[in-house]
Amino acid sequence: MREPVHKVPKYQNLKEMLKKSGEKFGDRPAYIFKTEEPGKFKKITHKEFREDINNLGTALVDMGLKNKRIAVISENRYEWGMAYLAVATGTGIIVPLDKALPDNEIESLIIRSEVEAIFYSNKYDECMQKIATKNNTNVKYFISMDLEKQTDGIYSQSELIKKGKELIKQGNKEFLDTKINDEEMGIMLFTSGTTAMSKAVALSHKNVCSNIFDIASTIKVDENDIFLSFLPLHHTFECTTGFLYPISAGSAIAFCDGIRHIAENMKEYQITTMVSVPILFEGMYKKLIKGIEKKGKLETVKKGIKISQFLLKFGIDIRRKLFKEVHENLGGKLSLLVAGGAALDPEAEKGFNELGFKMYQGYGLTESSPVIAAEDDKYRRLGSIGKAFPSLDVKIVDPNEEGIGELVAKGPSIMIGYYNNEEATKETIDKDGYLHTGDLARIDKDGYIFISGRKKFVVVLKNGKNIYPEELETLVNKIEGVKESFIYGKPEEDGDYKICAKIVYDKEIVEEIYGVFGKEKIKEALWQEIKKVNKTMPAYKYIREITVTEDDLIKTTTQKIKRFEEIKTVL
Repeated sequence: MREPVHKVPKYQNLKEMLKKSGEKFGDRPAYIFKTEEPGKFKKITHKEFREDINNLGTALVDMGLKNKRIAVISENRYEWGMAYLAVATGTGIIVPLDKALPDNEIESLIIRSEVEAIFYSNKYDECMQKIATKNNTNVKYFISMDLEKQTDGIYSQSELIKKGKELIKQGNKEFLDTKINDEEMGIMLFTSGTTAMSKAVALSHKNVCSNIFDIASTIKVDENDIFLSFLPLHHTFECTTGFLYPISAGSAIAFCDGIRHIAENMKEYQITTMVSVPILFEGMYKKLIKGIEKKGKLETVKKGIKISQFLLKFGIDIRRKLFKEVHENLGGKLSLLVAGGAALDPEAEKGFNELGFKMYQGYGLTESSPVIAAEDDKYRRLGSIGKAFPSLDVKIVDPNEEGIGELVAKGPSIMIGYYNNEEATKETIDKDGYLHTGDLARIDKDGYIFISGRKKFVVVLKNGKNIYPEELETLVNKIEGVKESFIYGKPEEDGDYKICAKIVYDKEIVEEIYGVFGKEKIKEALWQEIKKVNKTMPAYKYIREITVTEDDLIKTTTQKIKRFEEIKTVL
């Protein structure tokens, strides 16, 4: 089992985490916001954040919401985090909802989760009005993050905070004195997918806090770090690693203004740390290299990498000085990048590290709170997801001749189960307590885990060979002008599969690089590049057919390809 790299405190529940980390980091900024005055920022300290949580929680308990389920839905913002923790640390069960869902699916999840109150931003005003009018849910309290005062029966979050503050002054300690049951469901999360298919994951405080401990003992951040929050907060990866973890470590959080503003936000907020999905980091890396190329400095940078890698063998690190211009492009302070949610292209990981950034790959599932394994300074192997976290036991079930089989994990961060779905729980957690991830992987002799792909997406050929779509997509995505790709098996009359690729191209780049115009010419140019990729692989893996498009692939809010949806567009 992997040893912790850093000594960090262990919390039994989120209430204890807030109390103890608040005592230590109270005066440090927890959130940083822009003001209308350029270059001027507003900061909310950890102490102020905790006071807001206590005030809001006190008001919620006073409203009769003790031990009730309460949902939250909005874009990433301060009020989301406050609502989440005000519910989780003394009121009831928090139910974060996917901000990208259509109205009918939001309504369906509100019914399924049996929530009695919901926090939301003004983007959902119309949706909430419809739900209130239908009166077919358990919701008694609609709480707006944007209203200043209660209006037409809609409660105001900011007004509730003021009310809670008064109640505490009058001696109301019901929320403050709440004892948390670490083992019971405290968080209900819906897996991505249509509402009919999505399952409600029941997580306890013990699950989440053991994962925070594992992350902290592996990847070090402190009160001087500033995180850029980009992925949706309802997603467990962002919630645990980009919200709860920095709050526990005394770090600060700034919210991203959108994908086009990442570089600008990094400079403005002096971001040090970013947790995101591979597609974002791969795009950033491609952009960096393109910029270096355009300035005619690629060969100089390559020489610099050779020199700095040689010096690293003697413990001399000159990368940040040597590649100062690259670092300045990303704000000058960025040092830690953590990728999760899908496979990271090893070229991007290696490239960022060579340029003086710490780039780690992690892996997990909602059902494991979420992180199961990650790299760090001590445990790192290119192309792997590192080793399993200290508190987790992992193994490979039914390995083939290459050692590839299903990855399973057991430990304190594994979910209680799927809420009200014993059958699905039994299918996912075996009698020995191992969570079956549905991912195929191999573990090398040193304990490093290499993910091959999703078990259900593997294309099995007639000759028994397995094709892992994600592996081929990584190769195709390296072709210049390719934004993303989707690999699938097309059924043939003989019962076998033809390996095909749907390629999303960047028109501007393709026209510039290959000097071709029009969809058919572009397709031919990209086909020639695919043939080159084929030559690097055994014949059974060859891509035999391609389609090309400028339209993005269908994705979840965390930028994972919706493969079941995408396959309908090509077959």
